[in-house]
Amino acid sequence: MMLRYALRTIRDRKGGFLGALLALMCAAALITACGTLLETGLRGRIATERYAAAPLVVSADQNVHRTTVKHKGNGETKAKHKTKPVAERAWLPAATADRIRPLGGVRKVIPELTFLAEPVTEPVDRPSYGHSWASASITPFTLTTGRAPATADDIVIDRGFAERAGLKPGDRLTVQSTGAPRRYRISGIAAPAGGGELQQQTSLFFFAAEAERLAARPGQVTALGVLPAPGTDLTELKRRVQRALKGTTAQVATGGDRGPVEFLDAGGARTKLVSMGGAMGGTSLLVAILVVVGTFALSIQQRHRELALLRAVAATSCQIRRLLGREALIVGAAAGVLGSLAGLPLATWLHSRFIDMGAISANLERTAGIFPAFAAVAVTLLGAWAAARISGRRIARIRPAEAMAESAVERDRPARGRIAAGLVLLAGGGVLVAVLSGLHTEAASTPVTFLSVVVLATAVSLLGPLLIRMASALLAGPLRLAGFGGTLATANIRGNSTRMAAVVTPLTLLIGMTCTVLFVQPTLGSAARTQAREGTRATWVLGAQGPGIPSVAAETVRTTQGVTAATEVVRTTVRVGLDKYQAQGVTQAGLSRTWDPEVTGGSLADFAADPGTAAVSELAAERLGLHPGSTLEVHLGDGTPATLTVAAVYARGLGFGDLTLPHDLVTRHMDNPLAATVLVAGDSDRGRLAAALKKWPGIAVLAPATADRLQADRQQENAEVNYLAMGLILAFTAIAVVNTLAMSVSERIKEFAMLRLAGATRRQVLRMLRIEALSILLIAAVLGTGIALAVLTAFSIGMTGSASPTVMPVAYATVVGAAALLVLVASALPGRVALKAGPVEVAASQQ
Repeated sequence: MMLRYALRTIRDRKGGFLGALLALMCAAALITACGTLLETGLRGRIATERYAAAPLVVSADQNVHRTTVKHKGNGETKAKHKTKPVAERAWLPAATADRIRPLGGVRKVIPELTFLAEPVTEPVDRPSYGHSWASASITPFTLTTGRAPATADDIVIDRGFAERAGLKPGDRLTVQSTGAPRRYRISGIAAPAGGGELQQQTSLFFFAAEAERLAARPGQVTALGVLPAPGTDLTELKRRVQRALKGTTAQVATGGDRGPVEFLDAGGARTKLVSMGGAMGGTSLLVAILVVVGTFALSIQQRHRELALLRAVAATSCQIRRLLGREALIVGAAAGVLGSLAGLPLATWLHSRFIDMGAISANLERTAGIFPAFAAVAVTLLGAWAAARISGRRIARIRPAEAMAESAVERDRPARGRIAAGLVLLAGGGVLVAVLSGLHTEAASTPVTFLSVVVLATAVSLLGPLLIRMASALLAGPLRLAGFGGTLATANIRGNSTRMAAVVTPLTLLIGMTCTVLFVQPTLGSAARTQAREGTRATWVLGAQGPGIPSVAAETVRTTQGVTAATEVVRTTVRVGLDKYQAQGVTQAGLSRTWDPEVTGGSLADFAADPGTAAVSELAAERLGLHPGSTLEVHLGDGTPATLTVAAVYARGLGFGDLTLPHDLVTRHMDNPLAATVLVAGDSDRGRLAAALKKWPGIAVLAPATADRLQADRQQENAEVNYLAMGLILAFTAIAVVNTLAMSVSERIKEFAMLRLAGATRRQVLRMLRIEALSILLIAAVLGTGIALAVLTAFSIGMTGSASPTVMPVAYATVVGAAALLVLVASALPGRVALKAGPVEVAASQQ
């Protein structure tokens, strides 16, 4: 019976339930999309290309390990083992092949070299790697035309690249690898067996000795491809190889596990997707809860008289709760199914956009499982039911007489429980802001930043009626100047504070969250660029359009007239313990002429004089308990351990990274050892430097200010990923704003009719609506801006040490202007529709 009544109620009040349906559907779509990204990160397949013909691949361990032992009170111990991936490729001792070749079932072991090799004279639209022709059979590659490399001057290119670039055997191709660029003769063109093409990379094959020289890893290989003898069981062979390699750090991969060995960036993309999917999903879930509860609260408030009448005719509290619960479950089920179906193409679009932006690798195939959709439906059902129970708690609990009274006139103040909960959340938001001001890493501060905004917006939601009444008192004077419409708007805002609070909440969240998203990265980036600009003493900065600046070019600059120092800078990521730190490697000769990191402890001269030392930022020194003279143990980019002595502590860590290490030490353990920039000191002019570098056309001579602008552009490109991720949540919130406003206005048909009967014109009623909308916008803008400013200030204190976040006036004005447009449109359109009916007919039908 209750289910039948719920269905009839939904059918008769489609407008009210449509708003709740839309809010829940958007929430389900977001949860499905985020869940699909999360599942892709956890289970997404990384297909192999180069290793396709090697059923078993042996590679180095790509992780650093740490084991901690806890001693229990009863004398027992508990060991906990943790691993973290390294940033660069770890290489394998070539002698490892000698352990595998004698094993039964092994037909051939193929050493593989993979290293940086990018064509200079021909553009490439995908990563380009060099290999030895001796390992071509690991795919297998076969010649389609020409011959194999016979000398160090020969090169074989893959067919896909040859067709795209219009190259043929006999042509010349300049390649930038790990050293100086070199010009090669194309001796042949090869393609994978079976007629396919490489989709994710470009492969260049060199003569074996030349490949070893370019790889610059004597006695090491990237991987070993193991070809089994005919009839050999692969599972058994894998066990034999693992037993033979026991005691080493070598890893054995078969089947789908070969992909992450070949494409390290795709393996890293998994971690990034898990992080982004989890963060987006968590934030969207919190926002959805806030929006859905507000939507249901408004819907139930609009039905207050109907529910009060049910109570008056003997409906029990339990029956009212069951009715609201059944209605919510019906709406939630429909919204969950529709939203989860809409979330699947949304996930596909998100995945493709992340690939286009370079945030994740195209090698990581999207997983389209059913679990995210099921989870979205379950969360939607639970959320709708909980929102209905929370929103309908009072109408179901109070006495029928009170319910009838409240259906006619709004209560003087919110319930004590609501006020108490709002104050608790306000205090909780304050605690989060205080915690945020003490966080000094982006990974730790980012989730707290957005959680603080949501918690404070929730506090505004609960305390909304009180805040609306206080705001209406402050606005009463200015609104009177607007005449009849302003007076009516003031009365409506004061007399319907609960309804207005339901509209203000999503608008406050929209403005607060948007401002936070837009200004977090500029706050951090501006501080970093300022430190880098103030710490760069160089007259000129060299930048490269390709993979980097070779050391031979930097050496040429050093010998140029007027140059007193040239500092090569490479950037990588290292681990101290399991913690990740951004690091730079710098050439130490003449370092004080080009670089000033604002040393606060130790001496930059001591660092420049000793290749066994390191300089660390104040933040890293504080976290790791370091000071000049301390021992620093790090795992370099490829996981190789190194022990250094701290020679200096500096203040400009945001601009130059947490760790500064000797250039040669860092580059020996990087996939790309070319310098990202070269800092040039002296009185040499641009023309002289450009003339010295004419053999390297891809290198530009820039003024420090120009280099700073380019760095800002690169940071903006990186921030676009965050904007896209959070933009969906903001779009959902914007839809909620429109939805709530439309629901609020469309239910006021009787009120508008009574105003018309009392003598108000249609234009006056619409003017009243506009004034109300602008008043709501003003209140939400103040609250949202206040929340964003508090959170951004705390973020700035923690990350930069300064209580001055970067706020771009044009961007802020755009946010408020867009919010104003939403509010005005979402109130004007339903208002015009509501005013179409004649006031007499409306008044008669509402009796």
